[in-house]
Amino acid sequence: MHLYHQCQWRGAFRNTCNWSILAGSNESGRMSPKRAIIRGMETLESAVSLRHTLATLAYRTARAVENAPPDFATFGRSDDPRTPARILAHMGDLMDWAISLVQDNQKWQDSAPQPWNDEVARFFSSLAELDRALSNATLDARTTNRLFQGPIADALTHAGQIAMLRRMAGYAIRGENYFVANIESGRVGADQPAP
Repeated sequence: MHLYHQCQWRGAFRNTCNWSILAGSNESGRMSPKRAIIRGMETLESAVSLRHTLATLAYRTARAVENAPPDFATFGRSDDPRTPARILAHMGDLMDWAISLVQDNQKWQDSAPQPWNDEVARFFSSLAELDRALSNATLDARTTNRLFQGPIADALTHAGQIAMLRRMAGYAIRGENYFVANIESGRVGADQPAP
């Protein structure tokens, strides 16, 4: 399967995107489910898909937190802001919760934010532990789907919040096309390939 993606950009916002299927469609022009699986997720095995999602979370979070200046951790716009440090602490809590779910020993904790660099290290450490747990786990479809819909999707949302706060604080991250990003299952550390 080959997909051709073309976007026109104006400023920081995408105006139009066109997707064209160059190969792999059936007679009706629709992709068959088997051919619609994107490279890097070649099987329908749930653990592989979750692990690729974790690698995506690592990549996007690394982009959102890398080279953030020290004052960014406490940036906020209201009396009781969800600062980047608080959001990142919550993301670490989400990964710890997901680990407990994989281990069939559910537990939740609300952690107070640590200094920024410590919080970044904590998040990526918990993410790596979750990836290891998933690589050794046999999960049913219900648990797999709930892991995605709960802690993993929540963490993806928060990675986007941190990226948005970077722009609001005047420290915008460089935009990139995540469809072609070098993301691989199992690579879940803070040290990610350049865009």
